[in-house]
Amino acid sequence: MSIYSFLIAVRSEGQQLMSDTGETTSHLMGMFYRTLRMVDNGIKPLYVFDGAPPKLKSGELAKRTARKAEATEAHEEAKETGTAEDVEKFSRRTVRVTRDHNAECKKLLKLMGIPYIDAPTEAEAQCAVLARAGKVYAAASEDMDTLCFEAPILLRHLTFSEQRKEPILEIHLSRALEGLDMDRKQFIDLCILLGCDYLEPIPKVGPNTALKLIREFGSLEKVVEHVENDPKKKYVIPEDWPYQDARELFLNPDVREASHPDCDFKWEAPDIEGLVEFLVKDKGFNEDRVRNGAARLQKNLKTAQQSRLEGFFKPVARTDEEKANLKRKHDEKLQEQKKRKKEEAKAKKEAKARPRGAGVELISSALRHINRGGSETMISNGEVSCLGIHAY
Repeated sequence: MSIYSFLIAVRSEGQQLMSDTGETTSHLMGMFYRTLRMVDNGIKPLYVFDGAPPKLKSGELAKRTARKAEATEAHEEAKETGTAEDVEKFSRRTVRVTRDHNAECKKLLKLMGIPYIDAPTEAEAQCAVLARAGKVYAAASEDMDTLCFEAPILLRHLTFSEQRKEPILEIHLSRALEGLDMDRKQFIDLCILLGCDYLEPIPKVGPNTALKLIREFGSLEKVVEHVENDPKKKYVIPEDWPYQDARELFLNPDVREASHPDCDFKWEAPDIEGLVEFLVKDKGFNEDRVRNGAARLQKNLKTAQQSRLEGFFKPVARTDEEKANLKRKHDEKLQEQKKRKKEEAKAKKEAKARPRGAGVELISSALRHINRGGSETMISNGEVSCLGIHAY
């Protein structure tokens, strides 16, 4: 996904960056500078590459292939008759990540001293295994399915460009499940109901409806049974919808265990001359920039392992009493808001029902009260007229 985003975003004059020999270099430029930015900020990344997709994903992949074929036709048509904007739009939709792109990025990472792992199937599932084992702090991905694979912490927006100025979102699975009042299996059922990489969603079932159905019936089996037996036929389950298989992929994905030799990784010093040979001589990068980047890597990758946040402070879990107090305060706040809204609605209703002259009489009464010494402080501050308007 990172390589794909680089091929889409790193462009010059509407085209992907190219070397003198016509080879695409957008993916290398993006990978090099994004990794530098993370390392500069004290983060030591481990990249995980996707393996072969599960068979259940073939339907989704077929749709993507079809969309790319349509985009390719539209791109050719736009080049003949469309505007520059149309050409650029369809050009982005035809982008494909090839084996060569993957191989070149792996070579770059090795030269930079940054470790990577090839996942047997889904990269997010492998990330979750490493995070659960404490080999990494968190899994960083824009794919919310990462939580279904039981990643304890998910970081979103970590790899967004600086121009977007999006804050990094840190989601803790345990807190999410506690807030939803669900166990992991129910959470997976909720995500499947909303649509995932393996199955399309049920038409007309959005987030609120899906949450309501899982809470009411407890599992997808019972939700499906309810939908199929509903005489009103409010929802229709797609004809081929093997939700049990999708659930099994989340519960028992094909991954390498954290103890596997392939998962024994470390950050190393960059091969500066190797980087110059590959990026400058082969791909046409600026030598000064490459050497400067390599120096930054050398400076920031000195320690063998990245420090954990827990090394700086210990998170303290809330006690049952604290949780109860927080819930009570939250409920009181809601009640107060409801009461205030009710009073405001009542006041508006009374104001509409009051004769027109009542407002003037109310202000006159307030002024008479002030003249008798009822609000001398208000008079000295020059707020008499304001008082009258607010009273009305």
